[in-house]
Amino acid sequence: MATIGMGDIKKGVRLEIDGNPYKVTEFQHVKPGKGAAFVRIKIKNLKSGKVIEKTVHAGDKFEVPNLEQKKMQYLYDDGEMLQFMDSETFDQIGLTHEQVGKEIIEFLVDGMETDILFHNGEAITVELPTTYVYEIVETPPNFKGDSQGGKKPATLNSGAVVQVPFHLLEGDLIKVNTVEGEYLEKAK
Repeated sequence: MATIGMGDIKKGVRLEIDGNPYKVTEFQHVKPGKGAAFVRIKIKNLKSGKVIEKTVHAGDKFEVPNLEQKKMQYLYDDGEMLQFMDSETFDQIGLTHEQVGKEIIEFLVDGMETDILFHNGEAITVELPTTYVYEIVETPPNFKGDSQGGKKPATLNSGAVVQVPFHLLEGDLIKVNTVEGEYLEKAK
């Protein structure tokens, strides 16, 4: 089975610790004045949604988790679980809010195609498309004198708030990086 070492760690890498799949959410290479370099990481447990910090040293190795991705459509939030449907078999599964995570829930839109991750046959979390087109539903109006390089908050049709250039208005379609939660460009 493939392994991941200290040099392979970067944001988004998946690794397995004690039989649980994790995803690296933050990492920092540290080179102290004395001693060997190490990597300080924050990893999210893909099953429970909990985030922990860990220090990785040069000899440490991690297994690559046995994950399977399946395209599924987001249907709705029933208050307790988020419901997804397989577009081919029409099977439905539910994932809890903790499994999905707040940073993903705020970018979900009804009917959106997502990737559901399965670990050893069990649905554990959702991955959004890296970029997605959203509609701006609320943003302050433009005022004369607003600078070209400035930004203002805009609420999207998913409920997420991103910073956008001043020239964008309510009703405009924009492309957003869902991983970083950042405006990319106005959609054509």
